[in-house]
Amino acid sequence: QEDVFYYLTVMNENYEHPEMPVGAEADIIKGMYLFKKGGESAGPRVQLLGSGTIFREVIAAVDLLKADWGVEADLWGCPSMNELARNGQDVARWNLLHPLEEPKLSHVEEKLAGAKGPVIASTDYIKLFSEQIRPFVKAPYVTLGTDGFGRSDTREKLRHFFEVDRHWVTLAALKALADNGEIKREVVAAALVKYNLDPNKPNPMSV
Repeated sequence: QEDVFYYLTVMNENYEHPEMPVGAEADIIKGMYLFKKGGESAGPRVQLLGSGTIFREVIAAVDLLKADWGVEADLWGCPSMNELARNGQDVARWNLLHPLEEPKLSHVEEKLAGAKGPVIASTDYIKLFSEQIRPFVKAPYVTLGTDGFGRSDTREKLRHFFEVDRHWVTLAALKALADNGEIKREVVAAALVKYNLDPNKPNPMSV
C-alpha cells in the first residue's frame, strides 16, 4: 500500500487542453517541459514560459512575435513552478554541502541550458509565483502576473488589465530583447502602438 496525495487546481476557464508532446511526461511531472521549439533562425529569439489558463495566451504570443516582429520563440509549459522551486532549492542545498564535487543542475537549468535569449514567464497568479525560479534562470528573466486588487469583468478585459494577455507577453519579450541589445527600442515603441497599449495606463497594483 502506498499513501498518495492528489490535488486538483480549478481554473477560471474551460478550454481544450493542448495535446501532450511525445516524450514530455517525465518533464511534466518535474514541472517544466518543452511544448514547442521555435523555427531555426539567426535572428532574435526568446524563451516563453506559461502555465494555467494563460498558457494559451502565451501560445498566441509566439505567433505574434514571429508574424509581426520576426522573433522566434521556444515555448515551455510549466505546470508546477512550486515543484521547480523545490527542486532548485534541493539542488542548491546539495551543492552547498558538496563543494568538492561536480555541481548538480536544477531541472530549470537543465531545460534552459543552451537556450538563446531572455526568458519571459506568464501565469494567472501573482508574479511571486514565477519569481520562485529566478535563481535558476541564468538569463534575463521577466515575470508577468495578476498582481493587484481582484475584480469582476470578462476574461479578455481582466487579462489586459493585469497585463498578462498575448499582447503584453509580446511586449515584454520585445522589451527584454531591446534591453539585451538584440533589437532597437523603437520596435518596443511600435508594439505599443500596434497593440493599442496605453503607456499611461494605471499600474494594476495601485488601482
